[in-house]
Amino acid sequence: MARHPNRPTFLDHVLNITDKWVELHGDRAGYDDPAIVTGLGNIDGKTYMFIGHQKGRNTKENIKRNFGMPTPHGYRKALRMMRYADHHGFPIITFVDTPGAFADLKSEELGQGEAIAFNLREMFGLKVPMVSVVIGEGGSGGALAICCANKLLMMENSVFYVASPEACAAILWKDSQASPKAAERLRITPKALRRLKIADGIIPEPLGGAHLNPTWTSQQIKIAVMNAMEELSELDNDSLLHQRYMKYRILGGFVETKLVDPVKKSRMKKKDVKMIPVEKSSLEDVNTSLVTDGGQIKIEDLKKRAREGKILPVSAETITKVRQEVDKELTNAFISMGLHEELESLKTELSRSPETIDSALKERVNNLVQEFKQQFDRPESFLQLKQKLKVLSWVSMLHKQILEKKRPQKENEKAEKLKGEINEKLLDKMKAKMEVLRTARTLVASGTVLDADQIEAVAAAKDTLIELLKSVNLELVGLGTTKLPTAPPGLEEELTKVDDVVMKEIDMAVEKAGLRHKIEELKAEIASGSNEEKIEQLVSEIKEEIAAAIDLTELRKRVEASVVSSIQEPAYAGCV
Repeated sequence: MARHPNRPTFLDHVLNITDKWVELHGDRAGYDDPAIVTGLGNIDGKTYMFIGHQKGRNTKENIKRNFGMPTPHGYRKALRMMRYADHHGFPIITFVDTPGAFADLKSEELGQGEAIAFNLREMFGLKVPMVSVVIGEGGSGGALAICCANKLLMMENSVFYVASPEACAAILWKDSQASPKAAERLRITPKALRRLKIADGIIPEPLGGAHLNPTWTSQQIKIAVMNAMEELSELDNDSLLHQRYMKYRILGGFVETKLVDPVKKSRMKKKDVKMIPVEKSSLEDVNTSLVTDGGQIKIEDLKKRAREGKILPVSAETITKVRQEVDKELTNAFISMGLHEELESLKTELSRSPETIDSALKERVNNLVQEFKQQFDRPESFLQLKQKLKVLSWVSMLHKQILEKKRPQKENEKAEKLKGEINEKLLDKMKAKMEVLRTARTLVASGTVLDADQIEAVAAAKDTLIELLKSVNLELVGLGTTKLPTAPPGLEEELTKVDDVVMKEIDMAVEKAGLRHKIEELKAEIASGSNEEKIEQLVSEIKEEIAAAIDLTELRKRVEASVVSSIQEPAYAGCV
């Protein structure tokens, strides 16, 4: 969209937003470069200096305008007009739309790089407000040479890059077909550059692009530029220069401090004093003990210690201190990459809703992680921090392995010790009670029904055992159930058949009494959990209506008929 052949050019926008327009030509040293157009324009009774790249609308015009790629004469013409505007107090508005500076042999001979660099330097000394608008594509130094402004605005479908996606793909992947991948990595869109604080604002375009409604687009540019000029007009000369200086200073990741006067010294010479060994930081100590020879522990020896479960020469306190140092350095790394504000913003949003994370927040987190990894994994960057992270993870892993090896041994020793103490204190008191439980278990397993006295004895034995355990500071968490392998053969199958018959009878009773809607109502109430009294009332009503609808005599006959072997009622009840 930024390269659309019908996209409005610099002259289209200038003629739409100005009341009067006069073009100025030449750099007074060579020829008039048609790729850069300069002139004075009047908006609402105030005069502005306009400078911009001009592309053609067809092949003939593009050849005349050199496809919007200026030569050194074009940049020197722009510089002459900037100085002219600075002298007369005209605010400067520049329009950027170029693939880059013209890089032919003649331009290099005439000082293309010098012309661009000279413009960059001079723009930081202009004492008038300066606003730049990227209306198409802004390529590398060819765009920067006229847009080191107080405010950089971008059209919604424009791009701004250090190298074109095709050139970047050819350099990195040796294939220009990878340009979409390169464009994504370069982050050249207005939204991405706005997040990086390179662009100060985004100017909207009509749906489908600026070429579908150029007049409306020009008016949007006028509104945005006038708002920026109104904001900058409130600053005095010193504040204006400082604002422009700080905008680009911050992009480099520099944190400004108060100016400190240099201390002048003469006859400086190193003191001939004996160096006193300084205590190393915990991390350096760990690092040395791991990777160096000459009396220090080698990596192989440390691994051997870990396999044997021996204590490492690095304490847990040292590892904690190392973690703190690494956390500080990671924070500094985020600051140096320009990602610290995004990190703090994500931390704040995650603290507000730690349980529910929406997809947009997840995407922001993933983008931050990928951006950090991309910068962190660059060769020759953050070498010391990488080494510290590697050492920290490795030593932590060894400590974990040793603790895991020691844990079962300690747990077994503790269990044996506890078992011995319990046996010593409670064995005599518990023998009789345990014998009661064993006898009851044997009787139930053989199918014998316990009488009331036996059941009471079992309950009393359980209560006594619980009290004995509490007496030695042991708490009963719960009672487990054990499936007895000595149950009579065929008993489970008979019980399953009985359950099937009973459930079918209940289903028939539900249908007969018309309770389906009431059961659905009960399910809804349980799901909402809003009214416990209503839930209890519904359960009671359903039970009563099912009991009234079931013929118990007929149910007993069906149960007896479904089971092949005869089941005596008392034995069945006892099993249940």
